[in-house]
Amino acid sequence: MPSLTITSESGRIDKVLADHFADYTRSQIHQWLGDQRITVNGKYVRASYKVVQGDVIDINPPAPTVLDAVPQDIPVDIVYEDDDVIVVNKPQGMVVHPAPGHPDGTLVNGLLYHTHLAAINDVIRPGIVHRIDRDTSGLLMVAKSQLAMTSLSAQLHAKSNRREYLAIVHGNIPEDKGTVDAPLARDPRDRKKIAVQQGGRHAVTHFAVEERFGNYTLVRCILETGRTHQIRVHMAYIGHPVAGDPLYGPKKTLPGHGQFLHAAVLGFKHPRTGDEMNFSIDVPPIFAQTLADLRAGIDKTRRVR
Repeated sequence: MPSLTITSESGRIDKVLADHFADYTRSQIHQWLGDQRITVNGKYVRASYKVVQGDVIDINPPAPTVLDAVPQDIPVDIVYEDDDVIVVNKPQGMVVHPAPGHPDGTLVNGLLYHTHLAAINDVIRPGIVHRIDRDTSGLLMVAKSQLAMTSLSAQLHAKSNRREYLAIVHGNIPEDKGTVDAPLARDPRDRKKIAVQQGGRHAVTHFAVEERFGNYTLVRCILETGRTHQIRVHMAYIGHPVAGDPLYGPKKTLPGHGQFLHAAVLGFKHPRTGDEMNFSIDVPPIFAQTLADLRAGIDKTRRVR
């Protein structure tokens, strides 16, 4: 049962708790207050209650909904597979693993129909070492054995993996290359977003310009760290949001089905043999056609949301 003693915070209890506990949304907390799952100094309060210094708040959240990743006959684009590792090309629009709002139809559901995955005491995310966003396409490594799970996770932690993304971003980047070193944390004003914030988690993105199209630039982004929405937030932070990004980009953008962001290159050391494994994959058709249009001087920018 999470507990919080108020020291310097002030304001409505639902806002204070949402700011303090990143895993809980304000709407969840509002609901729990109505369901009498939250007490202040042992007493139930309304969402409008204003906290004061010394208040002791106890939260008794409901048991989480049990999700189970079950095998489903979903096509999966397999780039490489052996007894330990599977590398897939995830299409834009596919969620990586089940979650509230996406209980099935995910990459994990499709992989379980095809093969076995490493168990990690998590029936929802078996074998998943790292993720890419639903509307980001490209390469993803998945562990089939416990050896692979341990090794690939350690490589990610040590930043020894190779992960390169291609992105079409707004504006003309004058520098040929650069680095964004800016800490990331949950945006306190919008819990769906990540933002650059002092005290956030260390995050570094290197980028190099591949092509310039006047109003847009094709960049290659190399991850040193792998935080949630890292490339999307970092590029927006320097004034060049990813085209088509519904969270961090402008409404007037290139038409498509989400951000033009593609995990093009993936490299890691094989967990059993120690061999260097490197993979690359072409951008999906809509990305390729958009690049062709930009190269031809055809700018189809419009309001897409």
